[in-house]
Amino acid sequence: MPLLGSIAPARAAVAPPETREQPVAAADVRPAPAWRTVVWDDPVNLMSYVTYVFRTHFGFSREKAEELMLQVHHAGRAVVAEGGRERMEAHVEALHTYGLWATLEKDTA
Repeated sequence: MPLLGSIAPARAAVAPPETREQPVAAADVRPAPAWRTVVWDDPVNLMSYVTYVFRTHFGFSREKAEELMLQVHHAGRAVVAEGGRERMEAHVEALHTYGLWATLEKDTA
């Protein structure tokens, strides 16, 4: 009968089960589908405001933000971010809160 405060006998160490990594075929490794956040030209927001939003939300340099803003202005749209679906959905929602027209599209390439 063990006494209070006594130390329990040491247990034998048990080795973990042996595991072997299975090689993965190249066909099994596919990147997650890429999604894009697209900003569309609108008749309401000033170019300076769109540049401000791009700098504020995405952290773009002034030059990059202006380049994308001009693409929106002249081409009617610009892809401002690419990545996983949830992240791009979050960008679209955030851009809507700024009052910009933004959509999500799947990269078909």
